Amino acid sequence: MSILRFIRRLRDDRHGVTVVEFGLVLFPLCMILMVTFDFGYRVYLGAVVEGTVTQAARLATVGNKTSADIDNYVKSQLLAFSKNAVITITKKSYSEFSGVGVPEKYQDSNNDGVYTPGVDCYFDDNHNNVRDSAATSGTTGLGGSDDVVFYSVQAVFPASTPVSGLMGWTATETVTSSTVMRNQPYGAQSATECTK
Repeated sequence: MSILRFIRRLRDDRHGVTVVEFGLVLFPLCMILMVTFDFGYRVYLGAVVEGTVTQAARLATVGNKTSADIDNYVKSQLLAFSKNAVITITKKSYSEFSGVGVPEKYQDSNNDGVYTPGVDCYFDDNHNNVRDSAATSGTTGLGGSDDVVFYSVQAVFPASTPVSGLMGWTATETVTSSTVMRNQPYGAQSATECTK
């Protein structure tokens, strides 16, 4: 009988219930808070990178900054935010907006709808004597007067909370931002001839 009485007394005793309930709620509460902080950090990273790229593009298009000046500006802004950031900058220039991210244009001499080497001529915008695909078209760098500049920055930051490891996510946050702007017409733009 003493065992039954002990079990009844244990069942009816309410002392310490709060500690047990708090223990059950603590882990989910901490996870929710860390995920919220992590999400806020990701949003803030995106805003910082986007603002930096926009300002860098403005500096690049006025014509009085070198490519190295623009790169240094971007790196200084993002490294001030996180000293462990890994920053990759891509700059390509094109003669017109419609050339960004597409193969170099060509004249379809035989009207077959497909570029035929030796028959159709192409506009070699980057002067490498090859008709380039979308991935390789454009000239590396900021270009010249009145050129269109595609400017892209990828920044990899360490995660701000340990939630990444707990959830099986990567330990880094990757943010990419791109913009396309036209340089100021401070000089004459070079013309491209059709090449076979």
